[in-house]
Amino acid sequence: MKGIHLFVPMLHRHDAVGEHTRSLRDLLVASGVPSRIYTEIPDPATSHETRPYREYEADAEPGDILVYQFATRSLMADWLTARDELLVINYHSITPPRYFESWNNGIARLQVGAQHELSLMAPRAALGVAVSEFDAEELRQAGCARTTVIPVANVAVPPVEPDPVMLDRLRHQSRGDGARWLSVGRLVPNKSHQHTIAALFVARASADPGATLTIVGPPSETSYAAALRRFAGSLGLADAVGFVSGLRDAELAAYYRAADVLVMLSEHEGFGVPLVEAMAHGLPIVAYDAGAVREVLDGAGVLLDHKGPRRVAQAVTDLMSNPAERERLADAGHRRVADMDLNEAGKLLVEAVQSVVGARGTTD
Repeated sequence: MKGIHLFVPMLHRHDAVGEHTRSLRDLLVASGVPSRIYTEIPDPATSHETRPYREYEADAEPGDILVYQFATRSLMADWLTARDELLVINYHSITPPRYFESWNNGIARLQVGAQHELSLMAPRAALGVAVSEFDAEELRQAGCARTTVIPVANVAVPPVEPDPVMLDRLRHQSRGDGARWLSVGRLVPNKSHQHTIAALFVARASADPGATLTIVGPPSETSYAAALRRFAGSLGLADAVGFVSGLRDAELAAYYRAADVLVMLSEHEGFGVPLVEAMAHGLPIVAYDAGAVREVLDGAGVLLDHKGPRRVAQAVTDLMSNPAERERLADAGHRRVADMDLNEAGKLLVEAVQSVVGARGTTD
């Protein structure tokens, strides 16, 4: 039987691309389709699940379909583009290099390289799968003739129940009586966590002196992560801003349940998994209108046309003073998650990949 094999530069656990790849592999195997994960660089935590990508040359069977998880530059990209098998791009968005230029020139150069690789691979692909229309448009601009939009396949719906011990601790810890802001996302420049910190400063200096902020996410760009801590300290917010990473799913769920509002000011989002997680937990959202954020929320959150600290602080303050609006947004969020039908996303993804048999990327 022909296989559908997955290629990802490195397979990480508790990472959006990694968990998506593992979910797709499991769905394919469960449906009776042979599927292996090949990587360029092994991760010790997942190396038992992967094989070096060059080993596929000996494993290849006629009729195989190859699915590339595209998010960054990789030696695999040119190698896959040159092969004869049907190729599917599972696109996870490329963060524009301009966000990294001032922080990490190495990463910026990687992103430039990724954009170039996409321009070569997209015209060759039989199908481009995007998690949002925003990402699908990037694929089309790169030359992908056939695209489809399928939301992420690895968001738990209904949501994971929170760890009761952590939830109790979070609800009773004495960090003040103000609103509990939450921001979830990797500590990288495009997430704009500094704007959230600045908005918290304004809120505490005006309407809500007890407000606190918890930023949950790995310090993926270390110099930016360190600068965020220094920035919070320089504003006198060292005790009001907490940085957390390495959470289990149930622990992350506790943070969602204990918070009063999710504040997301990212400037480039191909989807925004924290938006879906917050909606699933009934947590109201204040977000900057960028990338796929409007598309994902579809009215189930407060959208901001700019992210100046006074504007953000006022939006959060207004929301916290309006219980009826918070309840309306929570209800709207639950409905939006239901409408997205994420439990079917995995099935749709498998069907989309299987549909390319006989195609060569020239029809839509």
